[in-house]
Amino acid sequence: MAEKPRINNSLRKRKPAKTECVQKCSNSLKSGAAAGKQEHSSGEEVSTDCIPKDIGKEGGAKNVSHVDAMEPVLAVKENRVHHFCIFLFAFGSLALRLYNIDIPAHICWDETHFGKMGSWYINRTFFFDVHPPLGKMLIGLAGVLTGYDGSFPFAKPGDEYGETPYVGMRIFCALCGSMLAPLAFKIVWQLTGSIVASIMSSTLILFDVGCITLSRHILLDPILLFFIMLSTYSVLMFLSMRKRPFSVKWWGWMVFTGISLGCAVGVKFVGLFVVFLVGFTTVFDLWNLLGDRGLTMFDIMKHFMARAVCLILVPIVCYMLFFAVHFRVLKNSGNGDGFYSSAFQSQLVGNKLYNVSMPENIAFGSTISLKQRRTGGAYLHSHWHLYPEEHPPKQQQITTYSHKDHNNLWKIKPADQDASTSDKQVQLVKSGDLVRLEHIVTKRNLHSHREPAPLSKKHFQVSGYGQNGTGDTNDIWLVEIISASPGTPIQTVRSKLKLTHYYVRCVLFSHDKKLPKWGWEQLEATCNPNTRDKNAMWSVEEVIDHRLPNVSFEVYSPSFLEKLIESHAVMTQGNSGLKPKEGEITSRPWQWPIDYRGQIFSGKDHRIYLLGNPVIFWLLLVTKGLFLVCFAVHSFLRKRQVAVPKPLLCYNQRMFHACWFLMLGWALHYLPFWTMSRVLYFHHYFPAFLYSAMLGGIMLDYLITRLCLVLPESIAIKVFPWCLGIIVLGVTYSFYLFHPLTFGMSGPMANDETSMMHGLKWMESWDI
Repeated sequence: MAEKPRINNSLRKRKPAKTECVQKCSNSLKSGAAAGKQEHSSGEEVSTDCIPKDIGKEGGAKNVSHVDAMEPVLAVKENRVHHFCIFLFAFGSLALRLYNIDIPAHICWDETHFGKMGSWYINRTFFFDVHPPLGKMLIGLAGVLTGYDGSFPFAKPGDEYGETPYVGMRIFCALCGSMLAPLAFKIVWQLTGSIVASIMSSTLILFDVGCITLSRHILLDPILLFFIMLSTYSVLMFLSMRKRPFSVKWWGWMVFTGISLGCAVGVKFVGLFVVFLVGFTTVFDLWNLLGDRGLTMFDIMKHFMARAVCLILVPIVCYMLFFAVHFRVLKNSGNGDGFYSSAFQSQLVGNKLYNVSMPENIAFGSTISLKQRRTGGAYLHSHWHLYPEEHPPKQQQITTYSHKDHNNLWKIKPADQDASTSDKQVQLVKSGDLVRLEHIVTKRNLHSHREPAPLSKKHFQVSGYGQNGTGDTNDIWLVEIISASPGTPIQTVRSKLKLTHYYVRCVLFSHDKKLPKWGWEQLEATCNPNTRDKNAMWSVEEVIDHRLPNVSFEVYSPSFLEKLIESHAVMTQGNSGLKPKEGEITSRPWQWPIDYRGQIFSGKDHRIYLLGNPVIFWLLLVTKGLFLVCFAVHSFLRKRQVAVPKPLLCYNQRMFHACWFLMLGWALHYLPFWTMSRVLYFHHYFPAFLYSAMLGGIMLDYLITRLCLVLPESIAIKVFPWCLGIIVLGVTYSFYLFHPLTFGMSGPMANDETSMMHGLKWMESWDI
């Protein structure tokens, strides 16, 4: 049955209810269906009665398709109210983020990581991190521009900054975070043409204490969130230019989208999720163009190639450019060298392999270091500590270790006699030789036996055994070069070696499993019965032997592409292997939307706690549920062919399509975390939260508007502003209650009656 709301033109004269959603729907419903059809840009016919009559007065939408689910509102007109709102949200966001930004004057949570990495960029010191370089380079640049010289150690959370000029780096992150609310306003405006929905969405982001907390510290998150929102806005602007294909603005917005995508991925790999969102909208857009009979196949191919260049090639080029700068800037050796191959390390100034000459081969009596050839492989390592009693026979520990030290050095000897050090009797080690490896520091031999390894019970234990280089027959290993004939001399770096235990018939092996504290959390080394395991390959990295002629290590230098590929392999492996530290608060994805648990940013007398505004988070859960219910009802009525006025049908379609776009963005930035085995924290939810907040703002506008359309006009005039006012005031008041989480709490915890947060610990899982 048709709805007949009784809202007359007095709604348009009264300012309290002057919202375009009520105006357009009510006036269009009163005026009836206009005659005639109008061609849409996709080639489909759209009734002109789907176009509100007051287009151009309050910022409406021309030719809004009720078919295309991914199309933004076209040709929206921005007025003074629009620009005033943008300014207001930008100013409010900046003010909340810059207020007392120098407090606390000590390291908060992950500032210890990203501040330190910014320092390394300033000092041009190479390091290893699981994230791409752009965000950390920008933090380092912000530090340089504000007088920071990179000398502060950023040792651990809680360390006082003292005289260090750290505030500039915090301000840069705050500037990125302050753009989230204005960008949300612009995105929702593009999707709906509704200033009320835009205001509501921006308000939910503006007053979320979690977003503010993330933006007030030296972290990658505000930079990532900024580029994600910028990518979303720019792709919508590009789609809004579809009436003018191949124009300057059309090209400009598409190229800008590609650059934004490259920047998003360049900060964190989470940026890939917005790439998927843009990719989905692009495929949908091309599908619509394919159905346009006015376009030839040549035109379709031009559109396809343009998008391939701007949305695929441009992001890739930008991303690779960031790594080119990264490799160029970080030219000095640092503590992350060991995660990379010998050839990679040879490019770092100060590394033992940089510009060095060393023997091309090894001989019996040479001192060598062995590095596992798998991605992120470490050095064969030992130390004086023994395996604990629960891992008999309590011999010396053998591990692998990513950092270089003297405990990585071994002397290679023949299996049946002492190595000769005479210059006249140099004997090269060849594939097929039987050898012993004596640890230089402890004088014990590399040994294995049929005892189970500490962690990998199907593997055999590797240990250090003997005294002053004398052991037993279980110290003998067969060294072979992969894909080489017996008798081939072993080459430094180049040869891929396999070390097989002569009696147990297992191969020397290591993986990513970390030993407990008794093993110093180094990587487990074992003897693997699977002699064909591809990770059981090693190479000789360092050779110390004055008897052998030297060659320049420059011959092993990798190309840029090889360095890029290796960096990504190491980052991917490091990311998947991240484990929580002892006592660290982690969380799971199911906890994030319900605001179950936050993250401690600062302790001491100035406590900061990352937690979403619970009123906003729980309100968004409700609006998501109501959206699904409303859409189900809408779909049911359409399926049953219930008569609904065309303007109202068009309005429903436009709002629901916008919500589905944002629901897709939320799902792409949230659901993948359910599949991840790595350690997760609450802050991982905030990219998804931004899409959730924009969806919530649209649904609040929609629900209020639909309520007003079924109420008598005299009541609707009062209900609309009251509903908006209650929501905005409620969100603002909730921010007032929970703002100490962001700006700092002091005194006792919330369970104490004298606490400033007493009565606000609504969930026992909150550490406030």
